[in-house]
Amino acid sequence: MPTHATHPDVIKRLKRAQGHLKSIVTMLEEGRGCLEIAQQLQAVEKAIGNAKKTLVHDHIDHCLENTIGESPHEADQAVRECKEITKYL
Repeated sequence: MPTHATHPDVIKRLKRAQGHLKSIVTMLEEGRGCLEIAQQLQAVEKAIGNAKKTLVHDHIDHCLENTIGESPHEADQAVRECKEITKYL
């Protein structure tokens, strides 16, 4: 399966979020304040959301680029796939 251009960036973002999430678990175990923990959870959630958005947008771009010159059936399939993946935005 070919890698899209943004996959390395998405992997980097997810690994960073993974590290932050691990530190949040430590914060909970140490009894840190809820406000501080909630702020960190929000940051992790936003980072994951941005990674997902980047991945979906890149996939749509990739699908659309590959439909140029394809048969109408293949192009229709690519458009259906693009529409399907947008539900994750």
